[in-house]
Amino acid sequence: QVQLVESGGGLVQAGGSQRLSCAASGFTFSIYAMGWFRQAPGKEREFVAAISGSGSRIYHGDSVKGRFTISRDNAKNTVYLQMNSLKPEDTAVYYCAARMSLPTMTEHDYDYWGQGTQVTVSS
Repeated sequence: QVQLVESGGGLVQAGGSQRLSCAASGFTFSIYAMGWFRQAPGKEREFVAAISGSGSRIYHGDSVKGRFTISRDNAKNTVYLQMNSLKPEDTAVYYCAARMSLPTMTEHDYDYWGQGTQVTVSS
C-alpha cells in the first residue's frame, strides 16, 4: 500500500537549519509530483514547496522562498525539504504529499499524504 513517512522534525533555534525527509513506498515514485505543506496551530494548511517527478519543475511558497529548498532522489524514493534561516513562524507540522501529475500548490490536488512531522523553531 502507499506510504509516505516524514522524518527530520524537531526543535531548532531561530536562524538554524533542518532537513526533512519523506520516504515513499507503494507507488512508482518517479512519476509522481511531491509536495510539502505545513499547518500551524489554529491555521489552515499552507503550501511550502512542490517538485515534479523528474525534478525539472520546482515551486516554493512565497513565505519560504530563498530559505527552503525542495529536492528529490528517485533512486531512494525520497523527497527532501532543506530549511535554512528558520524563523519562529515556521513552527508547524510539516506534511509531504504525492500527486500523479504535475506539481501544484493546492493541497486538494494531492492523492496521498504522510502523517506529518513537527518542526518547532524557538526564538
